[in-house]
Amino acid sequence: QVQLVESGGGLVQAGGSLRLSCAASGRTSSSYAWGWFRQAPGKEREFVAGISWTGGSTNYADSVKGRFTISRDNDKNTVYLQMNTLKPEDTAVYYCAADADYYYGMSGYKYDYWGQGTQVTVSS
Repeated sequence: QVQLVESGGGLVQAGGSLRLSCAASGRTSSSYAWGWFRQAPGKEREFVAGISWTGGSTNYADSVKGRFTISRDNDKNTVYLQMNTLKPEDTAVYYCAADADYYYGMSGYKYDYWGQGTQVTVSS
């Protein structure tokens, strides 16, 4: 089993930055692909960003392109989400997810493991 723990959330003013981390423990593998998702109150969970197991390929939701950057450190079994120029509409609980079959796309149901989430609140 794999456990994922997110950290780095908090309250920030619009235009500010936050860096989320997601650390994996347990039966981890550097070949996992990763994704970040978010869910705002009253809304469905949505894809934010994904990264391949090598780190050489990434994809992003249109709403965060140019502002968010996903990265990974396989030595630390950790994935990051650098969030810049934050907007109030970025307010949500952010979740990381890992997939053992190299998937890092938008379909959340394809991921094998999920973290518990970290709250990000952006004030206007």
